[in-house]
Amino acid sequence: MSIDWLPFVLRTSDALFPTGAYAHSLGLEEYARLTGAKDEGALGEFLELHIIPALTLQELPYLRFAHCGARDLPALIEIDREIHAWKIPAEARGASLRLGARRLDILLKTAPTAVLEALRKTIAEGGMTGHHLTISGAQYADVPLEAALMTYYYQSLSGYCVAALKLLRIGQEACQRVLSACLEAGPAAIRESMEIERARAGCFNPQLEIASMRHETAFERLFIS
Repeated sequence: MSIDWLPFVLRTSDALFPTGAYAHSLGLEEYARLTGAKDEGALGEFLELHIIPALTLQELPYLRFAHCGARDLPALIEIDREIHAWKIPAEARGASLRLGARRLDILLKTAPTAVLEALRKTIAEGGMTGHHLTISGAQYADVPLEAALMTYYYQSLSGYCVAALKLLRIGQEACQRVLSACLEAGPAAIRESMEIERARAGCFNPQLEIASMRHETAFERLFIS
């Protein structure tokens, strides 16, 4: 089996790829403030109870929809609109759009495709907003679906671990232990996500969404979101 796609996936999912994700905690900062989370156990609980379910039930299914419709621009536009609708907190929407715009910009400079150029043009004309999840699905058009899903799963979890280094009393080894445990759950999460139909895709987490909304007006912040 060819793995010609692997270097592209490694490069675009690495922390060196400049999307600006390091500036976002995506709700973790205010969650830690609200719950008193401060150590390795708290990070593991946060990822297990809040992030992995959201990935399994909502984000990975939508990544799959975008991946399968990557060469169908009207389908991608509709998927992007649905993603925009379920990004309820303003900070979550803004972060997704900024990350999507930055990812698209760098991809067009380093690995341009007709699909990505069509997205750029449509966004510029106001035909869609361009969420990070939509751009990610389109960028993986030539990558095997399960590899794309696992890459996004890992990238999402590792981003929270990077933020945790600044927010919690936790070191790199502890982050690796938490991340390792979460990755063991990855194959099962991906299998479950593959069974979720479009009409059933969704995950409502009021605690995390409230944390994101409170973060927007917090007196002091380390992260943009």
